[in-house]
Amino acid sequence: MKTDMIKMALILGLLSWIGPFAIDMYLPAMPAISEDLGASVSAAQWTLMSFFIAFGLCQLFYGPASDVFGRKPPLYFGLSIFGLASVGCAFAPTIEWLIALRFVQGVGAAAVMSIPRAVIRDRYTGFEATRMMSTIMLVIAISPMLAPLMGTAIIVPFGWRAVFLAVAVVTVLGLFLTGFALTETLAPADRAPFRFKAMMKAFGVLFRDPGYMGLTLIGGMGMASFFAFLATASFLYTGYYGLTPFQFSLAFALNALGFFSTSQIAANLGARFGSINVVKWAVAGYATSACVMFSLVALGYDSFPLLVVLLITTYAFLGLVVPTSMVLALEEHGPIAGTAAALGGTLQMMLGALSIALVSLVFDGTPLMLASAVALCSLLAAALSMLTLRGTPQQAVA
Repeated sequence: MKTDMIKMALILGLLSWIGPFAIDMYLPAMPAISEDLGASVSAAQWTLMSFFIAFGLCQLFYGPASDVFGRKPPLYFGLSIFGLASVGCAFAPTIEWLIALRFVQGVGAAAVMSIPRAVIRDRYTGFEATRMMSTIMLVIAISPMLAPLMGTAIIVPFGWRAVFLAVAVVTVLGLFLTGFALTETLAPADRAPFRFKAMMKAFGVLFRDPGYMGLTLIGGMGMASFFAFLATASFLYTGYYGLTPFQFSLAFALNALGFFSTSQIAANLGARFGSINVVKWAVAGYATSACVMFSLVALGYDSFPLLVVLLITTYAFLGLVVPTSMVLALEEHGPIAGTAAALGGTLQMMLGALSIALVSLVFDGTPLMLASAVALCSLLAAALSMLTLRGTPQQAVA
């Protein structure tokens, strides 16, 4: 990869890392938050869901805004909101306040999800774009590997509130990167004045594009299965299996290894076999692994090491699905890349929030609920793959 691509990937990856960092770092604290604020498990899970609802919906604002004002001004705005809300979360007196402030935090975090995708589309297409997306995934993958460990290191001596102050400090670093390291990729001449009618027209084009919608939802079902894991992992690992917060952090980090490894070969596999084929076969592998996990758990094979291995395998296939489907979905929509990236992010986050809501209603503290949710999401992704990519030309996307 060229030096300028590596630099851009690191910058965008670090910015994109801020949102996941705010999620993964406080996961070990969820049981403590529930106990300290006198809240139920379901209420604690709402602190995740409220974040994801705002995180998803507000991308509809940042995408078009980045097409109008350029990529950097909306980043400044979003990061500022995110940092202030993080400080507020650290001093939340009740679970209701924490849920509300997590929503505001999600409003700001949405900027660092949708805009980096549009920046990639401004500069790169085809395999270069996939390689960029995969490299960003490499940086993001560090979050589930390191953030829970960092969170545990902060929680044990200082308590769960200190986690949000640490996130606020990271936000300041994000503002510094945006201001001094990230170059503006949308020239003033290429910016479109905001027109509500034009925005609705762009959304109409995207909603009527079966390829865009299908690929977005395929990635979205993968994200939904991971969000089900996020909502249940800390309670399942520490409550059902008896892990300490540190052991939970290590086990959680293992799930990133599969995703981390395969996302780095997505571009090379796409160049060799065709990006469409990569999505087809990876979705098939994802569904197979998830259904095997569900079957074994349902039959009573209650083994923690087995569950971890199957989760690693399942999310390894997602490491191929997510970056490749993202790039393919945006490929034909360069003129409205910001809007397309925003709508895609919104739909995927809404699926994630819905997954958390449904899981929180039925979660009984056992691994069966998690295995059921992951298997259901995988089967829906497989069905979407067959409907969307059936009859699609097999050649690589250039």
